[in-house]
Amino acid sequence: MDFDLPEEHQAFRDVVRRWVDTEIPKEWSRKLEADEHNYPHALWDKFTEAGLHGVGIAEEFGGQGGDVLMQMLLARELARSLGGLAWIWGITSFAGSKSIGLYGSPEQKAKFLPEIAAGRLKAAISFTEPGGGTDLLGNLATAAERVDGGWVLNGEKIWSSSAHVADYLLCIARTDKTVEKKHQGLTLFWVPAASEGVKITPLPKLGMRSMGSCTVVYNNVFVADENVLAEPHRAWHTLLPTLNNERIMVGAFCLGVIDGVLEDALAYVMQRKAFGKYIGQFQILQHYIADIATMQQTTELLLYYCADAQARGENVGNQANMLKLFASENANKAADMGIQILGGMGYSAETDMQRYWRDSRLWRIGPVTNEMIRNGIAESLGLPRSF
Repeated sequence: MDFDLPEEHQAFRDVVRRWVDTEIPKEWSRKLEADEHNYPHALWDKFTEAGLHGVGIAEEFGGQGGDVLMQMLLARELARSLGGLAWIWGITSFAGSKSIGLYGSPEQKAKFLPEIAAGRLKAAISFTEPGGGTDLLGNLATAAERVDGGWVLNGEKIWSSSAHVADYLLCIARTDKTVEKKHQGLTLFWVPAASEGVKITPLPKLGMRSMGSCTVVYNNVFVADENVLAEPHRAWHTLLPTLNNERIMVGAFCLGVIDGVLEDALAYVMQRKAFGKYIGQFQILQHYIADIATMQQTTELLLYYCADAQARGENVGNQANMLKLFASENANKAADMGIQILGGMGYSAETDMQRYWRDSRLWRIGPVTNEMIRNGIAESLGLPRSF
């Protein structure tokens, strides 16, 4: 069994790592994130110049090609410096290129994928509702009714990151209220954000501040038939492979945060002195760093397994959930240890440990809570459903 990355993937990782160190160093990332009310367009533009929006998009549509594993290597390296701001790339990659690429029509692929690859189109996810976070299906109130030439959409979404700068919103809505099961009768809409009746309002939050998260209200919004993704009324079935990919991407971002934490902690203990010697000589801090390194290696193994299996078309739903659970808790714990290692400087906005902690804290909640993931894993082992 070979645990090494293929040479092509190793070369890609090394190129991206050098690019991150040169173009988006941690000092710049820290300044971008702190500027809460200004979306980091300069970061998006750097991704565009480097061709990163095209990773995972077929060359026939102007992309760079690359499989799921290559996308996750990119996500990991970006998060090592950017933390949660890596979603500036990841949201459009997931909501845009992955969604259109997997279940868009030939016409939709030809129209939208080249725009995404060229960095001319931003997308946002519009799934979560005020009445239901993890229980999306049970409390999904957004609905669309059939009209001539399309649909009329009404409802409200929340925590739609980067919606205020998006060109399109990937929205899920109920289109058939007569179905027996709550996962049936749902449709995916690719909604132009500038449509009449769309109102987007930013929300203040703990981390990833400059990226912006928003409420989105749809008030009698007309969506043309050409902007329906895949088959109407079957959105949940269509989405399942993409949701696995989202969990794997979260795992990659978490691993990147662990990389950044370990990198900064090692640098600090090797130069900081206390009680007459470098603090890296203190056993308790060595143990903290050993724990972080162990989190890094074990998270990496599970990430690479899931990404490789997904790229080969295997069903990794349960393993992707395990990865999201394991990686998010490791990342947040590693960042907390990092703060402790740096002491007062770990709490300071002048270092990155506090940013890593704030950003990774979200991933224990979204895109699905770790408690619900544990429920699902238990159920997969034959235990009765607990909710």
